[in-house]
Amino acid sequence: MDHMERARVLRASVEVHYNCCQSVLLPFAQELGISEEQAMAIGAHFGSGMRHGGTCGALSGGMMVLGLAGYPEQEAAALIRQMRERHGATDCATLLKASHDRGEVRKEHCDGLVYEMVALLEQILSRRDAG
Repeated sequence: MDHMERARVLRASVEVHYNCCQSVLLPFAQELGISEEQAMAIGAHFGSGMRHGGTCGALSGGMMVLGLAGYPEQEAAALIRQMRERHGATDCATLLKASHDRGEVRKEHCDGLVYEMVALLEQILSRRDAG
C-alpha cells in the first residue's frame, strides 16, 4: 500500500479517529524509522490546529515528515509557502471558516488537505530519491 492509499484508509476509519496530523505522518512512519504507535503518539495533539485552531494538522504532519527525513529549513519554509499560496492561510481556524463559507463539509475539506499534503510529500521525497 502506498502513502496515499494508507492515508485514505486512515481517513475512512470509523473505528479509530486519526486526526489530520496523524493521517499525514502515519503513512510515512516506517520509512522514517518510527513505529505506527510512535507516530500516533507524536501527532496526537496536533489535530484541529494543535487543538486550538492554530497550524493546520495536515501541515504539522508534513513538517514532521520533513524533519524526520532530515530535510533542511528551506524545504519546510517552501512547504508552508506552498500551502499559504494554495489556500490563503495555514491555520486550521481560517481554513475551516473559508471552507464553511464555501459550503463544504468539514470532513471532506480536511480529508482533501491531508491528501494534498501526502501528495506534496511524495513529490518532495521522490525528488531526493531521484537525485
